[in-house]
Order: sequence, then structure tokens, then C-alpha cells
Amino acid sequence: MAEISAATVMKLRQMSGQGMMDCKKALEETGGDVEKAIDLLRKKGLATLAKRAERETSEGLVVGKAGGDGKVAAMATLCCETDFVTKSDDFAAAAKSLGDFALACSADTGVENILETSVGGKKCRDIVTELVSKTGEKIAVGDFAKYTLDLPGLISTYIHFNGKVGTMVQIETGDDKTAAGDALKQIAVDIAMHITATKPQALDKNGISPEVIEREKAIFAEQIKNKPANIIDKIVEGKLKKFFAENCLVDQQFVKDDSKTVTQVLDEAAKQSGGTAKIKRFVRFEVG
Repeated sequence: MAEISAATVMKLRQMSGQGMMDCKKALEETGGDVEKAIDLLRKKGLATLAKRAERETSEGLVVGKAGGDGKVAAMATLCCETDFVTKSDDFAAAAKSLGDFALACSADTGVENILETSVGGKKCRDIVTELVSKTGEKIAVGDFAKYTLDLPGLISTYIHFNGKVGTMVQIETGDDKTAAGDALKQIAVDIAMHITATKPQALDKNGISPEVIEREKAIFAEQIKNKPANIIDKIVEGKLKKFFAENCLVDQQFVKDDSKTVTQVLDEAAKQSGGTAKIKRFVRFEVG
């Protein structure tokens, strides 16, 4: 067996990010060929991923990144099996790079699309595989979304301090001046925080599926089946209105001022910024 120099082991470690012993073993198995050793380490990661394919990835981090011009932003989740791995430097570095891949992805959704995206000559899929090899755990990109402004407006992201839940919201405005207003920028952040806390099912009632609405109406009707027949429909409609107010973002009571709805606080901020605004869409990601 050829003698593997410490310098060669260190070179492979710097190139792969793997541990010294793993690098040494890979070099010994490949006769000191660094490129073959890198392939071997990647295969090790793929083998581990395949073996642990059915394992739950209930830990991880939500990451978000915005483009320098503020016209595009992306959010994704990197998931693993244990909190121990989540707290490691290797996982934190991979999560940070995931933000770059999310922003660079040519598609707006789809985990496979982000996995096939390349940054600096390396695919996101390779980063995940290398992390699997380092940690011995199943690692997966769980969610991905990218928003791009096609009309005047702004995109705001918020990630909770624990890194496990985050929101991205896009707001359209009547003009660029309104979008640049400090009051609107602040309320956009506040609305993102609101979404993180309240978990709305949809932007408005049009986003609630007819099946869900019919199910809720049936439940409400069952709850009041002993009421007089001539008032049941009216009571059900009242309960349905409350359901929408609790689950549709635009109708929810704002968490920082429950005397107003989200729509009302947005309208006020837009007016302060000199125009009008409306929420176009949002996404909320959570791991665990």
C-alpha cells in the first residue's frame, strides 16, 4: 500500500470538507488518487442517503436570501434527523450556501430544481451528498420558493430566532415610491412575523378549497342541529365568517394590534408611504 502523505490528506480534507480519518481511508482505498477519493466520499454519502431514505428529517433550518436589488428573494429548508447535527458548523455552512442556490435557481418552486442548480461550479445536490457523508444522517432540502417582482412592490422575509420557521411575503404597490416608504417596509416585516405566528391557511377566502369550506359547514351544522331550522343557515354563515377571519391572512386580527385586521394596517402603512398596497402572496415554511 502506497504511503499517504499528511499533505495529501490535508489537501483532500480542504477540498471535500470531510474528517481527516475519512479522507485518509478514502485515499488508501484509491491508491492516493485525490479525484478518485473525492468520488469515493461522494458515493459514501449517496450510500448513506439511500440506507437512511425512510428516516424522518424532523430537524433543520429555514434559510432565506434576497437579491441585492430587492427585486427577488428566496426561501428554503434544509432538514436532518437530529438537533445535534443542526447545531454543527458543517450544517450551518450548508444551510447558508442553500440560500445562494435558492436565489440562483431558474425555477420558482420545486426541490428537484434547486438540487440541480449550480453555484461556483458545484450543484446543490453535491453539497447535500457531502453533508450526508460528513454527518452520517439523512439530509434533505424540504421546501423551496422564490419570488420575483414583476410590478412595483416589495418582498419581505422573516425567520424566527430558532431558525425553524420562516415566512416570505410579497406586497404589490401602486408605484415604486410607495414601495420604498419606511412605513410600508416596516409593516411588511411585521406582516411576515404575523404569518409566522398565526399560520394562516390562505391569503383570502378564495384560497380556501371548496372541500374545506363544505367540511366546515357540515361541522357547524352538526354543532347546532338542535336549533330551529329557520335560523340554522344564518348561524352556519356566521360561523363560516368567523372561520375565514381566523384562517385568511387579509381578514385576521393583526397580532401587534388586534383592534385592526391585517388589511387595515397594510392600508394605513401604504397611505403613510403615499399610495396603495395589497398582499399578493406568501409562503410559510417550518421544520420539526
